[in-house]
Amino acid sequence: MAAKTAPIRSADGDTLVLRPARRGGIKMFGEVTLLTGPALIVFLGFVIAPLAYAAYVGLFNWKGVGAPTNFIGLKNYVGALTDPLFWKAVSHNLEIAVLSLVVQGPLALVMALLLNRKMKGRGLLRVLLFIPYVISEAIVGIGWSLFVGMSGAKSGAVNAILNGMGLGSLTHAWLDQSTALWVLLLICTWKYIGFAVILFLAGMQGVPEELSEAAAVDGASFWRTQWHITVPLLGPTLRIWAFLSIIGSMQLFDLVNVIWGSRNAWIMGVDTMATYMYRNGAYSGTYGRGDAIAAVMFVLTLILALIYQRFVLRRDTEGALTGGRN
Repeated sequence: MAAKTAPIRSADGDTLVLRPARRGGIKMFGEVTLLTGPALIVFLGFVIAPLAYAAYVGLFNWKGVGAPTNFIGLKNYVGALTDPLFWKAVSHNLEIAVLSLVVQGPLALVMALLLNRKMKGRGLLRVLLFIPYVISEAIVGIGWSLFVGMSGAKSGAVNAILNGMGLGSLTHAWLDQSTALWVLLLICTWKYIGFAVILFLAGMQGVPEELSEAAAVDGASFWRTQWHITVPLLGPTLRIWAFLSIIGSMQLFDLVNVIWGSRNAWIMGVDTMATYMYRNGAYSGTYGRGDAIAAVMFVLTLILALIYQRFVLRRDTEGALTGGRN
């Protein structure tokens, strides 16, 4: 059976050309719907629906029991957006995001470049680096609290070691305001750098070995080859990791809540949007306000994600699209 054709005019506007008409549009739509439908249903049911309900509950002075009553409009939202402590928490999230990119990125990249070389024990080192990432935040928080000492006290294994070495003058209450942010950065780096290393190693598998071999033949050193060949080709992976790191920093809660507690986090200068939400929501019994803060958190994170995708990931996402333009 002959294929259906559709008449179109050529560039000169006179010649009539016949080409096959587009088919399969409905079939493609059905396939996409069939494949993405279940995931979309789960996403709508477990993400969008709870978020919409939280935004709705934020309009009430709800205490967490029974149906939402005592409608107060946008008072909870205005209260959060006009609270200096909320914006201080936002600044802490942004500080952690920037510091994580500056510290974790270069360290993870160097480690990945070294672990990508053939050496004895390479697999074991990769596993050891990745282990902290799979440990729960609660266990990590408790472990580091014992290691650096409780907030406001010169206790913990670090101070005990310093005292045992005769360096008692260097002991410090590491979780206090002067060093709390840097301790949090250290803990986040220790826990999440393994994920970055594994991600970078996966990206390096797509770099052709012929390029490195040709550079070696031309006399380029190992590090020069990595800087001019491997790292540029690793650009998409680096940008995806940075995106995941930023989003993770905006959602930071467990480590801060376990180590400092939501009440002391803002005093020590490590309060985040999530701990602020918990302190003003479930902890204080004002669930309506907490839901409003959660909705504001989602909107701010979404805006940040869209800006990053628009100006940083646009080239990568456009290159991944299929089906060219006519």
